Amino acid sequence: MKKLFLLSAAAVLISTGAFAQSTVVTTTGTGHAAVQIEPQYRTKIKSYVTEHRVRPVTTKEKIVVGATVPSEVELEAIPADWGPSLTKYRYVYSGERVMLVDPGSRIVVQEID
Repeated sequence: MKKLFLLSAAAVLISTGAFAQSTVVTTTGTGHAAVQIEPQYRTKIKSYVTEHRVRPVTTKEKIVVGATVPSEVELEAIPADWGPSLTKYRYVYSGERVMLVDPGSRIVVQEID
């Protein structure tokens, strides 16, 4: 019985690992819904920042997931080609990282490194 349980648990872990390779789902721990970004869109986001020479913003405090972006920082609109699930957010480029921000609360919900 123990062996059957261990084999079942191993099968679940293996199948979960395969799923994680195709889609990235992150929960922020701040009460916000998970933000799902598929790998091809992560690549587009990184390319966009490089190709468009997006200037990073500088703030006194480091911008991290769960933090509120200061009101003096302008939130940028997300291009449609970043994926349909992201268009409701805005972004900030800070510290060589793209941070997805909930425009209503100005809270960072996802970091794209």
